[in-house]
Amino acid sequence: MAELETFRLKPGDPAPPFSLPGVDGRTYRLVDYANDPLLLVVFWCNHCPYVQAWEGRMIDIGRRYAPRGVRVVLINSNDARAYPEDSFASMARRAKEKQYPFPYLQDESQEVAKAYGALVTPHPMLFDAQRRLLFQGRIDNDHQHPERVTERYLERALNQALAGQPVEPNHLSVAGCTVKWRT
Repeated sequence: MAELETFRLKPGDPAPPFSLPGVDGRTYRLVDYANDPLLLVVFWCNHCPYVQAWEGRMIDIGRRYAPRGVRVVLINSNDARAYPEDSFASMARRAKEKQYPFPYLQDESQEVAKAYGALVTPHPMLFDAQRRLLFQGRIDNDHQHPERVTERYLERALNQALAGQPVEPNHLSVAGCTVKWRT
């Protein structure tokens, strides 16, 4: 487990561009979301127990907030050679099995993760309509026990942003499995 708060992107920083393949056969680019009020980029994977624990809540967030103009993109930047369960084929199977309501993209070169400063999986980053960073941190305060959650950090950030309010807090430490960098 890693709990980290050494972020590359700071509140107000622009989202770095990306062009990545999705498990649905499409290529997704940052510019594809130019007309969406909010974009939530979440660094993700298949194998991490933190991701698995938060997965159902993330799917729920994706479904509930899509009608309000929030687009969600999951990006897997892990080294699939060292972690075969994070391979593109495994990503496609998982997205289908779990019925992901959002694109699941592969960052095989790990350049996008480096540009965003992804630290762990999951690492959510919320951007406004101008693609400036509003929030990064945890999904909520208890990955293992959904019934014990008392702080829904990501939902609070989404609701504040959708209401045109400042997002407070705009960053929290992230918790999860470290990004599996190629050596």
